[in-house]
Amino acid sequence: MRSILLDAGPPRTHAVVFDEGDEVMTGLRAFAAETGADAASLVAIGAFSDVTLGYFDLAAKDYRRIPVREQVEVVSLVGNITRAQDDDDPTRTVHAHVVVARADGAALGGHLLEAYVRPTLEVIATESPRHLRRRHDPATGLALIDVDPGGRSEAPRP
Repeated sequence: MRSILLDAGPPRTHAVVFDEGDEVMTGLRAFAAETGADAASLVAIGAFSDVTLGYFDLAAKDYRRIPVREQVEVVSLVGNITRAQDDDDPTRTVHAHVVVARADGAALGGHLLEAYVRPTLEVIATESPRHLRRRHDPATGLALIDVDPGGRSEAPRP
């Protein structure tokens, strides 16, 4: 994975290019940590040799895994980067959804759990000038973006 700063902004905009064999979610988390991005939107196109999609089962409060073990085109990948739930945790969270197309044009989509690039994946990451943080939602079991006006999500960056 390689990246370049396209615009120092604000907002800062990066191009992140993945090479064959790179695992996408691990790479996106590394990119977020390296750049300090804690509020960014992601869009991407490319292809995978192997991908695991997820469908969130609300009753089970867990993802059903949907393995796709074949070459597919990334028709659309959208997502975001946020800070983790704990105020003292510097970890960035990557949340992405993807639509992939098989050789016959059939599309599959869902939450991106894991993916291996083949031959490339081109991501544009656009940072927000404000922080975003996730908070645990007990009703769903998910870590959702906290937009509480009194919370840290509203604090402007220094």
